[in-house]
Amino acid sequence: MNCVLISIGDELLIGQTINTNAAWLGEQLNLLGFKVIGGLVIPDDKVAIENALNDFSSADLIIMTGGLGPTKDDITKHTLCNYFDTKLERKLEIESKIIAYFQSRELPILQTNKDQALLPAACEVLPNSRGTASGMWFEKNNTIYVSLPGVPYEMKGLINECVIPKLRSRNKDENTLVHRTVRTHGMGESFLAEIIKDWEENLTADEIKLAYLPSPGIVKLRLSLVGKDGKKIVDTLNKHIDLLYEIIPDQVYGYEDDTMEGVVGDLLTAQNASISTAESCTGGAVAKMITSVSGSSNYFEGSVICYSNICKINQLHVQESALHGYGAVSQEVVEQMAIGVKRKLNTDYGLATSGIAGPTGGTAEKPVGTIWIALASKSGVISKKLNLGYSRDRNIHVTSLSVLNMLRLELLKN
Repeated sequence: MNCVLISIGDELLIGQTINTNAAWLGEQLNLLGFKVIGGLVIPDDKVAIENALNDFSSADLIIMTGGLGPTKDDITKHTLCNYFDTKLERKLEIESKIIAYFQSRELPILQTNKDQALLPAACEVLPNSRGTASGMWFEKNNTIYVSLPGVPYEMKGLINECVIPKLRSRNKDENTLVHRTVRTHGMGESFLAEIIKDWEENLTADEIKLAYLPSPGIVKLRLSLVGKDGKKIVDTLNKHIDLLYEIIPDQVYGYEDDTMEGVVGDLLTAQNASISTAESCTGGAVAKMITSVSGSSNYFEGSVICYSNICKINQLHVQESALHGYGAVSQEVVEQMAIGVKRKLNTDYGLATSGIAGPTGGTAEKPVGTIWIALASKSGVISKKLNLGYSRDRNIHVTSLSVLNMLRLELLKN
C-alpha cells in the first residue's frame, strides 16, 4: 500500500520546529510494509490543506499531523468537515475525558478546551490517551485519511494504540516486511564492511537486503526481508544475525532500539555491581548517559568532574608527578583517575576520560581528538587511546560510547 505524509504547521515551514514526526512515521510505516511515496509540509491554511489532499487522493493512505489544537489558527478539523461534506458534532465521551484530564491536573477548563470534543460527524474518532486532541479516521474512494495531533508524544501514542492495529487488521493477506537491526560500535563502516563481506554475500541467497546506517560511534546494520510467513521471515533473519555475531562479537552491543547505556545498565543490574565516573574532557556526558536509564540509581553512585589538574590531585589523588611528567591527557593520568574515583565512591568499577575534545587545545604531539579512557576494577585497570577528529560534540559523544563499551566488554567476561 502507498502512503503519503502531510505535515501541517507554519512553525515547521519557518524552522521554528523541526519536523521529526515525518521521519518517525516513515520508519514505522515502512516496518508495516507501506511504501511512503510522498511527503509535504504545508501551512495552517484551508486551501493548502485541501490542495494537498486532492493532489495525493490516489494514495492508499494519507496521514496528516498538526493543526488540531484549541486555538483559532488550528483549522484542520474545519477544513476536513468541508472536504468530507460533514459538520462538527460534540462527542460527549471525549468531552468527559477532556474535563477529567484538566481536573486531574487541577487546571481550569476553558471553553476552547471543551470544544476539542467538537469533531467531524463522518470520522471515526481515535481517542488520545496522552492529550486532549483526538485523532480522526476517514475513508473516501478507497483512500484512508488519518488526522493526528502534531505533538510528537501524542502522535506516537495514537499511532501505536489506534492506527497501527487498524492498519494491521486490514493487511492480513498482504506481504509482511520485517526489519531486524544490529547495533555495532568500535569499527568504522568501511572496515566493518570488509570484515563481514562474505557474510553479506550469503544474504542474497535468502533475498535479504542489508543497509549500513552509520552515525557517530555507531554503525547500525538493518536486515530486511519480505514474505507472507512472518515467523519464517524472523527465523531466517535471526539465523544470519547469529552468524554475524560469531564474526564480530565484540562490536555487536545490541539490537533494534537498544542503547549502549541501557545494555550496560542491564549487565550491572544482573551482576549487582556499581559504577562511578571520573570525567575531564567529557564534562559529565558519561554520567548523563548512564542516568538517562530508568533505575540507574541502583548501580550508579556518582561522578567526579575534574577539569583542572588541581581538582584531579585533590579529588582523585592523581599524582602531581604524573601530571607534570606525562600531562593530563595520558595513559598514566587517566588510569589514576579511574582508580581514584573507584576508591573515592567505593564502587565495583570506575570509569575515566581525559582528552582534547577541541576544537582548540591541540599540539603537534597531542592533536585535537586525542583521548584516553580507562576502567578500574578489582582485577586491575585497563586503558585505551582514541584518535578522533576535530568536532567537539562528536568527540565527547564517541568517547562516552567508547568508555561505556569498555565497561560492557569487561562485564561480559563475568
